[in-house]
Amino acid sequence: MERKIVKKWFWVWEFEKEEQWLNTMAQSGWVLDKLGLCKYEFVSCEAGEYTVRLEMRDHEPAYIDFMAETGAEYVGRMAKWIYFRKKAADGPFDIFSDIDSRIAHLDKIGKMLGIVGGANMGIGLMNILTPGNLGWINLCGAALLYYALGRIHGKKEALEKDRLLRE
Repeated sequence: MERKIVKKWFWVWEFEKEEQWLNTMAQSGWVLDKLGLCKYEFVSCEAGEYTVRLEMRDHEPAYIDFMAETGAEYVGRMAKWIYFRKKAADGPFDIFSDIDSRIAHLDKIGKMLGIVGGANMGIGLMNILTPGNLGWINLCGAALLYYALGRIHGKKEALEKDRLLRE
């Protein structure tokens, strides 16, 4: 079995782009097997043999067991992101079955970004007053996290608008 390592970066608001890229890799005969910080390890497979999905959620062994019962394999996790793959021959593979579950997922991502961004803002403001301190790094981090929060909020608003059109 051939292996390939690809180093690639995705921002938190690009999780759909990341998932799409992982599925493009699977379509070309490389399925995700392991992952690390900005590091994806693939193994060769039949082109289109697998579908890959990712989701931000707490580590819950019962959820991983549930997903295994549906035929999905747990690949690994990076921070709060969990990765699964499933053989395409077993049928469609979607973690989010409807708009409301997608909105709930974006809410989880937004809450995490808000908490971490707020903590960075607070630490940065406290440290900026200390001579020679690097509080500005926390402030830049907070700005980036709040930018990500805005991007996630925009995705959520688009889904909510879509939901209203379908009702």
